[in-house]
Amino acid sequence: MTFSICVRERYTDDDGGDRIRYGVAVTTRLPGVGTLCPFASADGAVATQSLVNVELGRKGIEYLADGLAVDDALEALLNADEGKPQRQLHGVDADGTFAFSGEECNDWYGHVVGENYTVAGNLLTGEDVIDDTAAAYESAAHGDAPLAERLIDALAAGHEAGGDKREDLAVQSAALLVTNTEEEADDPYYNDLRVDASETPVADLRETYETAKRGYETVVAKYADDEE
Repeated sequence: MTFSICVRERYTDDDGGDRIRYGVAVTTRLPGVGTLCPFASADGAVATQSLVNVELGRKGIEYLADGLAVDDALEALLNADEGKPQRQLHGVDADGTFAFSGEECNDWYGHVVGENYTVAGNLLTGEDVIDDTAAAYESAAHGDAPLAERLIDALAAGHEAGGDKREDLAVQSAALLVTNTEEEADDPYYNDLRVDASETPVADLRETYETAKRGYETVVAKYADDEE
């Protein structure tokens, strides 16, 4: 009932230090996907979907914080889950990637794994949804635009390819979450956004992002002027 993307990108901070940013974005033809599917921290990003088990995401992030590799962490959680055949779970950490689609997920379902990202979906119109989402991200990977913006572009490409096939369900949702390894980073609040109920979730997520980014920049400029 969902398609999503998890991403890892390395970059250099303002002090010349090596850093990593993680991102996850998701959309589905049900309300409130942001409460269930996307998880991210300074240790990685995880998406849990199909017949959702939210604990796979929550505990997956906890296991990454404990030092487990993403494949070991998520495989261990799946192996302890009686509903494993109905789960779809994927994610990235500092060094690895992992993706799983249970054999009882609903068609079309599947996933792709790139060097620094994973994409997965189920109940889709076809494989093009996953492929186009991945291609859109790859075409702009490590680009000048903020990762949040590029994740929305990737969702838009998957949506344009057909997305979730249940056209009789009008109320949909989308969400994105971006984190990084900078301990004292002033993370802009447009890196954690949700559209919980909409008939045009990806377009609304983009509008929400653009509005939030403009608001953030206005606040930064205002208080910078006040300090001068």
